[in-house]
Amino acid sequence: MTAPRTLLKAWQLRPRKSMGQNFLTDSNVADAIVTAAALDRNDRVVEIGAGLGALTIPAAKAAGRVLAIEKDRRLAELLKTELAVWRIENVEILSRDVFACDLDSMAADRGDLLKVIGNLPYNISSQVVVKLIDQRRSIRSAVLMFQKELAQRLAAPPGSKRYGRLSVLLQYCATVETVCLVPANAFYPRPKVDSMVIKITFHQPAAQMVSDEKLLRRIVKAAFGRRRKTLRNSLAGGMSELDTHGAERLLIEAGIDPKRRAETLSVAEFVRLANCFNPDNALQIPEKK
Repeated sequence: MTAPRTLLKAWQLRPRKSMGQNFLTDSNVADAIVTAAALDRNDRVVEIGAGLGALTIPAAKAAGRVLAIEKDRRLAELLKTELAVWRIENVEILSRDVFACDLDSMAADRGDLLKVIGNLPYNISSQVVVKLIDQRRSIRSAVLMFQKELAQRLAAPPGSKRYGRLSVLLQYCATVETVCLVPANAFYPRPKVDSMVIKITFHQPAAQMVSDEKLLRRIVKAAFGRRRKTLRNSLAGGMSELDTHGAERLLIEAGIDPKRRAETLSVAEFVRLANCFNPDNALQIPEKK
């Protein structure tokens, strides 16, 4: 693994702060991510934020094919050269924004579920999680590096201060495991905070099925939007269909104390709450003339 500082200097490049570029310098961490992903020659891997190839190269040695997404065209060219030096031919570099990539199409092309890996820029991490949730039917698992605080939020159990909207939405459809803690000095340039690697294994289908997933997301968003308030008040304040009486009826029907707060509810209770929602709980909104 060539040192990031050396590679960048040779190409007369500097890390772009606006793109959240912090390059991994510790090959042991890269090996830990590849090991946690349990790659073999039958796997098609999508790497988000390939950068200088710290993960790309060990992943390519283990997997059948790697689709390396790198938005920065300068780095994509550098990575192409590095792969040639290492004589690696099973990597396709996609020089585009990850949010412009259709994982469903990538999976359909191979006819099998994808495995995702990546050292994610901190500024897009939450949005990437949402994208993976949305396209999870094409993904077997994801082993990703996050800012430590976000990783802890994703894995947080009910009752924890870190437990929130993303915790519920991800844990509804996946198992989340901590792989390793990565100190700030394992990157160049060094970020201000430590990172953490987690493994996300998606359930196909979700272990606890909800009848309307969009409704579940709205309820979770409303509940945590005013997390210091009781569920009765947070739901009434965050959902146009409910007033405090309707929210209370809904909660009681779901077997949940209206005075509880969002962070105390398990994923199963949020699912039950969404499945109990019906027009009888909602406000009678007059039709416009």
